[in-house]
Amino acid sequence: MSERISREELVKIYNIEITFFDELVDSGLLNIHTENEVRYLMYEDLPNFERFTNWHYDLDINLPGLEVIHDMLKKMESLRQRNRELMNRLSAIGNEYREG
Repeated sequence: MSERISREELVKIYNIEITFFDELVDSGLLNIHTENEVRYLMYEDLPNFERFTNWHYDLDINLPGLEVIHDMLKKMESLRQRNRELMNRLSAIGNEYREG
């Protein structure tokens, strides 16, 4: 099984409010696994959790702001990926043209 950390441990380690964690989950910003009524965050999702925590507590960004920023960053990454794909296709077409 993948490594995971409980909600209670995260609250203690990061010194955050448990309601903040629950709001992240309820808004869909974090995916959790529940076992025996204990909520767990998978280690692979820890960077997102840390990012949201820093934005909220250090930059005073509220939950709707976190949702907007997260959505914009996902869209930017999608556009970057699409741009890379298009540039690769364009390069391949250019290579075919030069070889032909």
